Amino acid sequence: MAIHHLEHERKRSLYGEVFGLLEPGGVFANFEHVASATHRLHLAFFAAIDEPLEHEDPSDRLLDVETQLGWLREHGFDDVDCYWKWLEMALLVGVKPAEVR
Repeated sequence: MAIHHLEHERKRSLYGEVFGLLEPGGVFANFEHVASATHRLHLAFFAAIDEPLEHEDPSDRLLDVETQLGWLREHGFDDVDCYWKWLEMALLVGVKPAEVR
């Protein structure tokens, strides 16, 4: 729950660093705050957590799920998917292949 504070290019490079550190077969699971698909859903998230929109954290650098899943695949992760999502909360997972391609 911290990667969403990084600039997007840093997120992208961090995913590559994580891939490099994992043993073959290792799993990277990132429970993260992600961008909503629409502004209406963004408002629904704040309403659901009973938080005024004025309390939105200005240090958040939210990014959509699909872009981040693409970056994980780009770095070589297999079985990449969003394993769980509720509004702006998501669990993004990738597995380092047993044999690196």
